[in-house]
Amino acid sequence: MASSTSTPTSSAMELGSKLAQTALTLISQKSNGRKLLLAIILYTVYKYRRSVLFVRPRPDLAGPPGLPLIGNFWEAVATPTTDFLQSQERNFAKYGRVFTMAIPGVGRTITVKDPEIINHILKTNFWVYQKGTRPRQTLGPLAGKGIFTADGEHWKWQRQYASKIFTVKAFRQYTNDVFVQEAQRAINYLDKFADTGKSVDLQRLFYCFTLDSFGEIAFGEVFGCLDDPSEDVEFAAAFDRLNQNLAGRFLSPVWKLVDWWTGNHIRVAADRAIVRDFAKKIIDRRRRERAQKEKIDEGKDVGLGKKDLLQLFMDIGSEEGGTPLSDEMLVDSVLNFVIAGRDTTAQALAWTFYLMHRREANPAIIPAILQETDTILKGNAPTYETTKQQKFTEACFNESLRLFPAVPRNAKICTQDDILPGGIKVYKGERVTWNVWAMGRDKDLWGQDATEYNPFRWGKMDKPSSAKFVSFHHGPRTCLGQGFAVTEAVTLMSMIFQKFTFELENPDQKANYMASLTLPMEGGLNAYVKRRTD
Repeated sequence: MASSTSTPTSSAMELGSKLAQTALTLISQKSNGRKLLLAIILYTVYKYRRSVLFVRPRPDLAGPPGLPLIGNFWEAVATPTTDFLQSQERNFAKYGRVFTMAIPGVGRTITVKDPEIINHILKTNFWVYQKGTRPRQTLGPLAGKGIFTADGEHWKWQRQYASKIFTVKAFRQYTNDVFVQEAQRAINYLDKFADTGKSVDLQRLFYCFTLDSFGEIAFGEVFGCLDDPSEDVEFAAAFDRLNQNLAGRFLSPVWKLVDWWTGNHIRVAADRAIVRDFAKKIIDRRRRERAQKEKIDEGKDVGLGKKDLLQLFMDIGSEEGGTPLSDEMLVDSVLNFVIAGRDTTAQALAWTFYLMHRREANPAIIPAILQETDTILKGNAPTYETTKQQKFTEACFNESLRLFPAVPRNAKICTQDDILPGGIKVYKGERVTWNVWAMGRDKDLWGQDATEYNPFRWGKMDKPSSAKFVSFHHGPRTCLGQGFAVTEAVTLMSMIFQKFTFELENPDQKANYMASLTLPMEGGLNAYVKRRTD
């Protein structure tokens, strides 16, 4: 018995049949010119019956069936942004490890979750795949021309300069001079809530910790977030709003229309002004400090001490007699590295504490992390060397990134025709995306318990390749701050667990992610703080 529920495929066939019948009727009545026009219309509708007008049809690839001329437009706009990653998981389950969609304003997208294909895109044929113009158009108010949206040589020189602050020698200094100091301030705040029966938002606290830490290291700027984590810092609040509003643009094929209709463009402009003015003030203050020091030390061959990330970028062109970066480019650099240095690590910490403290969590996790912390630190402050020994603490952090990756989805544009492993053709102008979220839950890659939070797995397996564990990217664009983030997270976790244990306000909470460029937890993470008594 036939189902009464129509599918996109059946709708398209019905529409094509009606158009054909109408055309045949009109052709028998109208002049040759109209016959030709109708023939062209029929041919166009047939050619793009499952694709977007002027986007190459790909009948060789599986994927959700589209409608004539508009392809998968309705599926794209109807999927909630908080269900986007899961919707791609469902498509993988239905169509395999590669599927395709075509959307007006976006074009043809081929989505994959195969490590061999990812290695090909991000490493083997790295220069064939670029960010393209869409990230700069949608994320421009925040990222500008910074390293996240840059391609080619513009990306390459930014990475070269930034790499100078991500060294083992620097990590040792950061751990001793910044991470421990800022972690102690976070502990002082938690101490106010310990055993009081009042909950504290851990995600908010982690945001404050990472922004204060990274601000001091990269820009010599004390944001003061940990002075009172319950109070909003204007820059941080505007930064978060901008992040979320731009994420909606990135996922929507009609974002310009939505922005105009909802007034989102006004909010974006206002928050853009706040964050960029703040970054510009940091730059202006650094110039004044430099000028003052040069005046005091006139005639002496002295520098400004250690060079942080901001100073490295401000010095570009000065030694070679070239052109220094514009203020606009310096602001772009500051904001891009705030995204990298603040959001991703803070969110990963929040997901880690959520996963290990849920009611369904393995009860052996917390005792294991406490035992490791006590055995290695023996009540002392962590150092860079001790963080390298805390393998289980690091495993807890990595396991949360596997399930809740800081950048859960990424994309590149193909700049010339290519063939992926498995013989899959990619044509110039087509977009290839990979879903890190879905890969972390793939049972073929991680075993039958892939959807479970099990940090013990990391001690029982070989270190996974970065093409499989893509949370820190892969290939030439592998995250510069991977070691920085792990060291920072392990330092904070070990210091916190020396003093406290936690209980979620709602241990049965099913945490959801928010629409964002990264993966923040919706509603924060409220927990009760208890002093350790053992």
